[in-house]
Amino acid sequence: MYLVIDDDTSLSRVLERMLTEDGHRVTTAHDGQRGLELFRRASFDIVLTDLMMPKLDGMAVLKEVKRLNSETIVVFITAYGTVENAVEACRLGAADYITKPFSHEQLRFVIEKAIRMKELVYENIRLRTELTDKYRFDNIVGRSGRMEEVFRLAGRVAQSDATVLLLGESGTGKELIAQAIHYSSPRREHRFMPINCASVPENLMESELFGHVRGAFTGALKDKKGKFELADGGTLFLDEVADLKGDLQAKLLRFLQEREFEPVGASEPVRVDVRIIAATNKDLDKLIREERFREDLYYRLSVVPILLPPLRERKEDIPALADHFLKRYGKERAFTVDAEAMRILMDHDWPGNVRELENVIERATVLATNGVITADLLPQSVRVKGRAVMGSDTPPGGVSMAEIERRAIIASLERTGWNKTKAAESLQIPRHVLLYKMKKLGLKDG
Repeated sequence: MYLVIDDDTSLSRVLERMLTEDGHRVTTAHDGQRGLELFRRASFDIVLTDLMMPKLDGMAVLKEVKRLNSETIVVFITAYGTVENAVEACRLGAADYITKPFSHEQLRFVIEKAIRMKELVYENIRLRTELTDKYRFDNIVGRSGRMEEVFRLAGRVAQSDATVLLLGESGTGKELIAQAIHYSSPRREHRFMPINCASVPENLMESELFGHVRGAFTGALKDKKGKFELADGGTLFLDEVADLKGDLQAKLLRFLQEREFEPVGASEPVRVDVRIIAATNKDLDKLIREERFREDLYYRLSVVPILLPPLRERKEDIPALADHFLKRYGKERAFTVDAEAMRILMDHDWPGNVRELENVIERATVLATNGVITADLLPQSVRVKGRAVMGSDTPPGGVSMAEIERRAIIASLERTGWNKTKAAESLQIPRHVLLYKMKKLGLKDG
C-alpha cells in the first residue's frame, strides 16, 4: 500500500494513476500534516513525499514515519534545486529520491530499486542471525569434561574485549572456537575477519594486515585497506600467529598497546576498534627461548589463553562427532557406524584430530553402499594403530622397513587429504622425494 504526500494536486493525481496502473493501492495527502495523520491510521509499505511542503516539510515527515515504523520505505520527490537536501534525507534514512519531471519508467525504477535495497537489508539480517545461530557454543560438538571447560571459559571471555590466545594442535577446532567467541559477543553485528599468517607470502603480509597507500611500493596503484581496518568494530582472527616475522610482531605489539597502526607508506596512524583472537599450534615457550617470538607480544596476546585438547585426549566425543559428520556428508541418506568400525575409531590416536576424523567419515559415506559404515571402509592408516605404523607392537612375523615406510606415507597422505606438499612437510622430506617413494611403492591418489 502506497501513501503519496504532495501539495501539487495535479502531480498527486499523476502519481496515483501511475501506481494504480502498476497494481498498487494508493492513498494521497496534500500536506505533511495530513499525510502523517493517514499514516498513523493505516499500514503503508511505501511513502512518496515531496520535500518542500507547507505546514510540515518532507524531512519532518521522514523523521516521524521512521519513528513510527522504521521498516517503511520513504522516497522523496524533489526539484533539481533541492537535490542536495534530498541526498541528506537519504543519509538520514530515506531509500531514494526522484527529481521532477519524471516518467512512469523512472518512477517504477526508483521504487523497484528501493524495494530491492530493503530486501537486501532483510537478507543481511537473516544471514547474520543464521551465523549467530550456527556458531553458538552449544552447536559445537564436544561434551567431554575437557571441552565443557573450554566452552565455559570461552563463553565468559566472549562478553569482554580481552585478547584471546587459542592453543592446540592442528585440527582441534581453534577457528571454530574463535567464531563462537565472536558471534556470542557484542561485536557479532560486525565482521569476523580471519587470516592465516602462515599462508601469505612474507613480502605481502604487512600490506595484507595493515593496508597500504598509493605509491607505497611498485604496483601500489591505489590505497588498499588491510585486515585490521576491514575488521573495524569486529574481530580479527590471527591464525598461526607464531609464523609472523619479527618486524610484523613489533607492529602487532604496537597495535595491541596503542590501538593504532600505520599502513605501508603512510605518515599518519589509523585508529580502529578491533578485537584480536590469535591461535597457534606451535610451542611459543620454545620459540621465545629461541628468540623467534617476542616475549612481550606473547603476554599481550595471552590475556586469556585457552588450550584445546587433542582428540586422543577426549575420545568420548568421537561417537557424537562421527554422527555429526555422517549427517553433514550423508545428505539425504541415514548412515550408521557398526560396532567394529566404531571400536577402530575409538582406538585410533587421531594425529590429525577432528579434521582427520571428518575426512575419514566423509570418505566412508562416499564408499558406503547400504548406509552402514563398516571397518573395511576406513582408511588403512586408521585400521592399523599408530604404534604399528611407527614400527612398534609389530605382529609375530615382524614388519619390514618398507612396510613401515609405506604405512607412514599412507597415514600422512590420508591425514592431509592426499595433499602431497603437506604430507611431505609432515614426514619432513622434500616433496620430490615423497613423489619418488609413492611411485616406487605403487601408491596413487586416494
